[in-house]
Amino acid sequence: MSWDEWYRKRFMPFFGEFPPRFRDLEEWVREVELQMERMLKEFEGRVPEKLVRERRLPEGGVLREIGPFVYGFSVTFGPDKKPVITEFGNMKPSGRGPWEPPFSLKEEREPLVDIIDGENEVRVVAELPGVEKEDIKLYATEKTLTIDVSSRERSYYKELELPVEVEPSNARSNYKNGILEVVLTKKKETRKPKGESIPID
Repeated sequence: MSWDEWYRKRFMPFFGEFPPRFRDLEEWVREVELQMERMLKEFEGRVPEKLVRERRLPEGGVLREIGPFVYGFSVTFGPDKKPVITEFGNMKPSGRGPWEPPFSLKEEREPLVDIIDGENEVRVVAELPGVEKEDIKLYATEKTLTIDVSSRERSYYKELELPVEVEPSNARSNYKNGILEVVLTKKKETRKPKGESIPID
């Protein structure tokens, strides 16, 4: 159904055709319709290939499906009691003009992630529904953790900056019921002497 058909189906039954004194309004509505059609076409052209599917209907036609599109955010409070907003999904607000597509799209979804900064370790919990353990790849450095998932059905990708330095070689993880948990041991701070050692007599 085109935008024009959608609009008329929902609004014209109430208002009928625009009366002569509202011709300017009618022209404005037509311009909005054209802008919306342009925006939807551009949006469709920017959808990653993996998110476009076609399936044949029993009566012989072809149904074109795009998506899924996911956008969400969570709000937590850090140690300083300030809110921390974390976005997830494969859509992000683009901040572009009013007639531009409002979202940027990616093939991979950013999973919903929670970082818990404990006394001796950092715990990262990520929601990865619909994938197998074998599809998950984890990479850690002293300051970052990367979650990379690629499967036939779903893809996830997230690079996290950790709140403190960790020992990546001591990391451990488990995955159960769509929840990934990674535990990283904090790096112990050691004082490094500056300058030359001075013997004491």
